[in-house]
Amino acid sequence: MLFGTAKWNQKDHLEIGGVDTIELAKKYGTPLFVYDVQHIREMARGFKQTFKEAGVKNKVVYASKAFSCLAVYKVLQEESLACDVVSGGELYTALKGGMDPKDIEFHGNNKTRSELQMAVDEGVGTIIVDNFYEIQLLSEILHAKQKRQEVLFRVTPGISAETHDYILTGQADSKFGFDVASGQAKQALKQLLADEVFVVKGVHCHIGSQIFSPEGFVAATDIIFDLLATWKKELDYTATVFNVGGGFGIQYTESDTPVSPAEFVQTIIQQVKENCQKIAYPFPEIWIEPGRSIVAEAGVTLYSVGSQKDVPSIRKFVSVDGGMGDNIRPALYDARYDALVANRKIEANEEKESINIVGKYCESGDVLIRDIAFPTVTEEDIIALTSTGAYGYSMASNYNRNPRPAVVFVEGGKETLVVRRETYEDLIDLDVPVD
Repeated sequence: MLFGTAKWNQKDHLEIGGVDTIELAKKYGTPLFVYDVQHIREMARGFKQTFKEAGVKNKVVYASKAFSCLAVYKVLQEESLACDVVSGGELYTALKGGMDPKDIEFHGNNKTRSELQMAVDEGVGTIIVDNFYEIQLLSEILHAKQKRQEVLFRVTPGISAETHDYILTGQADSKFGFDVASGQAKQALKQLLADEVFVVKGVHCHIGSQIFSPEGFVAATDIIFDLLATWKKELDYTATVFNVGGGFGIQYTESDTPVSPAEFVQTIIQQVKENCQKIAYPFPEIWIEPGRSIVAEAGVTLYSVGSQKDVPSIRKFVSVDGGMGDNIRPALYDARYDALVANRKIEANEEKESINIVGKYCESGDVLIRDIAFPTVTEEDIIALTSTGAYGYSMASNYNRNPRPAVVFVEGGKETLVVRRETYEDLIDLDVPVD
């Protein structure tokens, strides 16, 4: 599958952003992450345009955990997007990348005192309060600094979306947010409203990730507005912001059939309107937090083919020079990908065989793709995994002391190295020599 500007050029090489990926592999080595910047822009603009056409006040907040580096924040600023962060490191990177602190949200179920102090000192626009411990901690910090802070509070509505258990977050049995059924959400709101340092802008709800249907968002919206109606009556509280989170699914393989981002947004807007009309509630700003859906399909990972092992009547393994160190998702939750040979266009009638594309790491679970019908390849070939722009580099590791790959942005026929490849020297940079 090809997304964005990807196409086959006159050399029958995979070309992205007007740049030959095989030339990129020669220049920067493999594994190599290649991002189609125009595709990132188009996805970002699509979300904003849907809200604009509906005439709804909104904020599109990029979820940094999908992929964070200085260069991506530059693109976000150019496209007038906000961002969220979930750690001091992401916050530091976003600030160094030029993001206005007022356009930053701070998420997380266990923000440390030092991270919250950093957020307050830097003037982060919104902190998403996740638990009672955090209410107390943040209150102490704000009182000590004599500051006030705009916050949303995260609610778990008891919704189970159709996704993997590891990326399901809206159910009652979740480490995130204040549970509705137990009454925690109401108690959290009462505590926040009773403390003068908090400016409680509204409520946040995130039901999971890689969601293909808007049904879960519809159900969550109904639950949240039932709560808002109750809180307005009992606590005299009116939310001005409803943050529905993210989790909009993307296409990793031919079998994936997510609805479009525009359809997700349109459905959410319509459901909010219906609820507001039903309970006579002031229409709030709608905030969303797309991450994967903005960068996933924009990313491709290039690998060089290495050893091959053919076990007759059982399986053929084709090894590449990366693997779980640059893409842990298949090992972590059985994520599926598609792949192609980047240095030659394969004809539809070319003979294919069932193979496992595996990595070089010393784990049997280091499998990038299982049982894919693939043409015969040699060590001269470059394999491209598609839709690797989210949670690939951001979850990369130095397992087996392998350096992390480089990242290149391509746009308008030009390439820009945005993250250099780690060296062996980088691997020991933090080690303290022992006599």
